[in-house]
Amino acid sequence: MQPRNGGHVADSRSPVVQPCARCGARWAVQGRPLHWCPRCHGVLLSPAPVDAPPTRRNYRWVARPPGRKGHPGQPARRQPSAETPRYLQIPRWGLQDRPPRQASAPATRFQRLVARIPDLLTTTAGLFLLSALAEFGRYGVLLRNRTRLIPPWLLYLSDGAVYVFGVAASIFALLTAVALVGWLAGVRRAAFEAAGRTDPRSSRLLVLGCLVPGVNLVWPGVFLTDAVRVRGNDPRLLRTVRIWWAAWVLNGVTVAVALLYRFADTLQAQADGVLFHAWTDLAGAAVAVLTLWLVRAFAGRDLRGREISAKRWLIATEPAEPVIEPVHPGGESGAGAAGSGSAAVAAGESSSAGRAPAAAVGNDEATAPNPEEVLAK
Repeated sequence: MQPRNGGHVADSRSPVVQPCARCGARWAVQGRPLHWCPRCHGVLLSPAPVDAPPTRRNYRWVARPPGRKGHPGQPARRQPSAETPRYLQIPRWGLQDRPPRQASAPATRFQRLVARIPDLLTTTAGLFLLSALAEFGRYGVLLRNRTRLIPPWLLYLSDGAVYVFGVAASIFALLTAVALVGWLAGVRRAAFEAAGRTDPRSSRLLVLGCLVPGVNLVWPGVFLTDAVRVRGNDPRLLRTVRIWWAAWVLNGVTVAVALLYRFADTLQAQADGVLFHAWTDLAGAAVAVLTLWLVRAFAGRDLRGREISAKRWLIATEPAEPVIEPVHPGGESGAGAAGSGSAAVAAGESSSAGRAPAAAVGNDEATAPNPEEVLAK
């Protein structure tokens, strides 16, 4: 059967052909161009002369090995397998419904300062301890100056140590106090959010109650007590807060008295002020250590930073077994035992010659020999 346009190019004299995009056959054009290949029903390209140059053709010839079927651009189709799809090995992937990770904002400078509270407290305690040693050294210089002259270099060294360590300790104490205000706000926020409530204290009240002198002796303990009660009123944590609160108030009183010693006029009062400053510095170091203990107690750790293990006391359901058999008194034996035991006692007394009877044990008058018998012998 011949196609409408005259058949294959080998049987046509027309110089214009239409190549097939699928099988590559060229069909002569006679009249109206065709759209589909009569052989494989592929798409026919637009008509063009047989000897047209590549610039005038809208197709290009591709060489392929003989005997290959199908278009070279089409991938070979895989025959569907009749077997049930299965894994040749255990799959190493899985569907995990993980919550989306929230992009954490970069930590601010104040947040980084709050994160360094343990280091700040340790440094503050060390500086206060060194300041106390410098004050004790100055007091020793004053005692020696009562009878002997002090070299200038020793005096300069003592004054320099007192000023350097005192100023450094005060700066670190103020910096640590600011960081502790941020820590307190975070602890209260976390406690109230866990309880499903909002913090009734504003941030402004926290700052003023913790940093204003005089007022800061009362409000920090109140803020911490509120946080403990919201978290479940843990008795150990509440006791820690009360110990810290008492030490904090005592330290405030010693600081106020030390400041009053600066207005002393007599030499003896000034010397006493130097000694009292040393004790005040030791109290500051102790408060810094107690504050570190408090911070780590709220985090569930001890002073060294170790996890605190919870203890559970259980009620004993079984009676305690005695290790040593208790001593039973002789009067508790039955009457029958007394009757049968009298013969045994008599036999024992007759067989034990030279032994004192049981009734005479411990009785000096019964066991003492008769003086007439002793004289007769």
